[in-house]
Amino acid sequence: MPRSFSQRLSTLSAGDVSAVIQMAWEDRTSFETIYERVGLTEPEVIRLMRTELNPSSFRLWRMRMRGRNTKHRAIRSPDMKFDDRAVADHRRANC
Repeated sequence: MPRSFSQRLSTLSAGDVSAVIQMAWEDRTSFETIYERVGLTEPEVIRLMRTELNPSSFRLWRMRMRGRNTKHRAIRSPDMKFDDRAVADHRRANC
């Protein structure tokens, strides 16, 4: 049986939650990379951001992410020459 969002969230350390928030704010780190790193899907990242950020910060983040094609590998321009997996590699939690 698949684990629920709250079960997956409870297995994340405070450092992992902080890393997810940081990756979610970064333009170049895709939701696919976040899923590969911590196992949270895009809707789960949105839920995490909603619970962890204050309401005005969450609204700012959602406005920033809406329509941002760098957050999804499938809709990125082939001219983008960065590897978001490498960008996220230095975002390891210290906790």
